[in-house]
Amino acid sequence: MQEPLHQQGSQRRKAREQMQSRDAMSPQDSKAAGAEAMEGHKAQSHNQGRMEPTAPPLPPPSPPPTGPPEYPRPRLIFHTQLAHGSPTGRIHGFTNVKELYAKIADVFSISPSEILFCTLNSYKVDMQKLLGGQIGLEDFIFAHVRGETKEVEVTKTEDALGLTITDNGAGYAFIKRIKEGSTIDRLKTVCVGDHIEAINDQSIVGCRHYEVAKMLKEQPRGIPFTLRLVGPKRAFDMIGMRTKAPKSNEGKIVNGRETLRLRSRGSSSVQEVNEIEEQATMKVDDLLESYMGIRDLELATTIVEAGKDKKNPDDFAESLDSVLGDFAFPDVFLFDVWGAIGDVKNGKI
Repeated sequence: MQEPLHQQGSQRRKAREQMQSRDAMSPQDSKAAGAEAMEGHKAQSHNQGRMEPTAPPLPPPSPPPTGPPEYPRPRLIFHTQLAHGSPTGRIHGFTNVKELYAKIADVFSISPSEILFCTLNSYKVDMQKLLGGQIGLEDFIFAHVRGETKEVEVTKTEDALGLTITDNGAGYAFIKRIKEGSTIDRLKTVCVGDHIEAINDQSIVGCRHYEVAKMLKEQPRGIPFTLRLVGPKRAFDMIGMRTKAPKSNEGKIVNGRETLRLRSRGSSSVQEVNEIEEQATMKVDDLLESYMGIRDLELATTIVEAGKDKKNPDDFAESLDSVLGDFAFPDVFLFDVWGAIGDVKNGKI
């Protein structure tokens, strides 16, 4: 059934109004609407094709270092024997005297406490060859072990007994020198190389040499006291044990070769022997004997190292106190040491 004419006209009017309204939209509005539609389309496309983010690329490797490559120093191996006779052993991997004794003891299946001291390149009780704080890389090590124990009664007739004491770096003090004509020199059973194990039955094992020297110095005159001594074991009875080391060049190391420097603290190091420092060390070792009754090349070397770069005795005393404060060196000793180091530097000795 056909709609009435007035209804058809109304519908046509509404259609014309809608078309007019759309045609009346401003160009800006039309553009915005188109842009909005386009952005919506782009967003939809982007979301459909988006991928997960990836990690940033690694930086390029560092260029190789310039210069010759560094090679590890070869392992230092030393040959050793027991001084009274044994097969030859090989030791390595030690940084101080205690570790050295432990290595030697392990090779020969003995206790480290059996070793009294070591000499270099000589099986004899030769204090010129005594192992101190340095070992030449070609040196042969002879270990002197405990032998006969003996007790000696001593009576002081003067302040000094005539003994020079040193220690092995592992708790044993022993006799390094006997002064000719002294109280001890008259006791023919006391020998260079004897370990002082006790004074009046009081064990001094573990005491440093300067402590033992002080104990002996404090023994009163005219009152007998007893020394318990342990001599090094000997292969043949005809080898003379009563020796006196000369004062000059004691423990001298041949110049121009490398040595392994053993340290009480820290690791060992390989060093070239310095002639000036060596001369200063010998002079300081002489002063240690004069003032304290001890000889100790390692101690003397440490003292020289503490003073070689100092400009005045006050700086030297402060440096020495920081590394060797336990010794409580007297001021007069420090000034004499400072003078000796200066004389060697200036070529006066």
